[in-house]
Amino acid sequence: MSDPRVENRMFWEEEERKLDELMYRAMWPGGEEAVQRLAKQGKQPVRQLIQKLIDPGTEFYELGVIAGFGMNYPDVEDVPCGGIVTGIGKIHGNWTMIIANDSRVKAGTYFPITLKKHMRAQAIAEQCGLNCVYIADSGGAYLPMQADVFPDDGHFGSMFYNMARMSAKGLKQITLSTGGNTAGGAYIVFMACQAVMIDKLAYSFLGGPPLVKAATGEVISAEDLGGARVHTQISGGADYFCKTQDEGIQIVREILSMEPPQKLHIHRYAEVPPRVPVETIYEILPAKIHQGINVRAFIQAIADDSHFIEYKKMYAPGRGDNIVTGKIRIKGIPVGVIAANGLGIIFVEAARKATEWIIRCCQEKIPLLFIQSSPSYMVGSESEHMGIGKYGADMVRAVSCAQVPKIQLVIGPDNGAANYGMCGRAYRPHFLFSTMRARTSVMSGRSAAEVLLSIEERKRAASGNPMTEGEKQAFRQKMIEKYDGEAHPFFCGARLLNDRVLKFREIRDWLAFAFEVSLLKPIGEPAFGNLRF
Repeated sequence: MSDPRVENRMFWEEEERKLDELMYRAMWPGGEEAVQRLAKQGKQPVRQLIQKLIDPGTEFYELGVIAGFGMNYPDVEDVPCGGIVTGIGKIHGNWTMIIANDSRVKAGTYFPITLKKHMRAQAIAEQCGLNCVYIADSGGAYLPMQADVFPDDGHFGSMFYNMARMSAKGLKQITLSTGGNTAGGAYIVFMACQAVMIDKLAYSFLGGPPLVKAATGEVISAEDLGGARVHTQISGGADYFCKTQDEGIQIVREILSMEPPQKLHIHRYAEVPPRVPVETIYEILPAKIHQGINVRAFIQAIADDSHFIEYKKMYAPGRGDNIVTGKIRIKGIPVGVIAANGLGIIFVEAARKATEWIIRCCQEKIPLLFIQSSPSYMVGSESEHMGIGKYGADMVRAVSCAQVPKIQLVIGPDNGAANYGMCGRAYRPHFLFSTMRARTSVMSGRSAAEVLLSIEERKRAASGNPMTEGEKQAFRQKMIEKYDGEAHPFFCGARLLNDRVLKFREIRDWLAFAFEVSLLKPIGEPAFGNLRF
């Protein structure tokens, strides 16, 4: 007889192998040939520069790695990694947001997904109080899509708006220009608190030589128009002159060497490794996405000493325990947990318990971890009469108003209003991580298929052309494939509906990192609107 734990492990390891393959494609666009082209220009791959920028022996926590695949833009199907590398690393001991163009992807030009990723990184930096380093080498906006990247809020100009506002808050904006920065892209240099330019590699101008010639008749080289010497010695638009990328990296590190050390705004206890190995996650999470889970076993695999202080454990068994609440420590950091359990359907009792616990943690100024594997709130007349609408709304209100750091981790179904109550993207968690088991959509493929099929059947019957059984099955299957495909972590990750798809063995380390970064700013006082009791 087969062992389901072994089968689960084999399944998830194979799924994570597919993730590895996609991440490799994201990190090596163009392969070795593209690396050689960079070398001929005196440039290094951008991640190599980042490794030299961060403190030796420390990790770069890269975000949004699988962004940009399957976007199907005009003449461009994929934008590997969104054309830009973003993530957080330590510089002189301080966590710092790093945003770096990858010129191997369409010369570093900005597609809609590139903008979204750039500004998501800036949003994290502002929310967590991080300095920003920009490694700039971009051809500017992707001109065939100018209407989608230039004029609106959230488009190209918003990058510089964000730089200005973060600088006003005391968050340093440092730019190392390692290539061309043209038109609006020039502001990545000029809007920086301090900017470094590399001789014969870096150029920055509002209009390049072709535009200058067309507009004024002047013929001038890129170097004489806006090279490193021009802006560090004549215009004053940049501040530091260097001759190589390595020298530029060292200057950036020197600029940030005088920053005061960051402080964690919570008491951090000594770390105790889990007694239950994190590897057991591969065995305890079912390969079938909609099969119920034992979330307490999952929590034991990520918590210090596998210790979980559960709140209201005995409350309304079979209904109240579809949401599990309590406290753990992750690498010494105290964390309040709201976790979907079993099939994850949220009953009235579970919603009330979750709301109560969110508010308690906010009063105690303890950060929150939402472990999401819930397909929905309970529906039907019984639940409606018991107040699932109002108690679900209370849960959503509590999540919306929670002033403590919030992180969502998706390990299963993530559908409908349960996405709201469990702190989905719209509720601005500091970080949102998915796993290969995550499925995020308005409803499951099967549910969507039945709803849409009933509509299609009525339309066809009204027109005097009722559907055959074969047509019904084909329609149903088409809808299942569409909705389940759009719920897949690759689809969601490509569109930056999560900050990273984590392997199970990475979860504890990444959560510890994310909570540490999220706790660098003081936690404010709790304030909630009018709850419906």
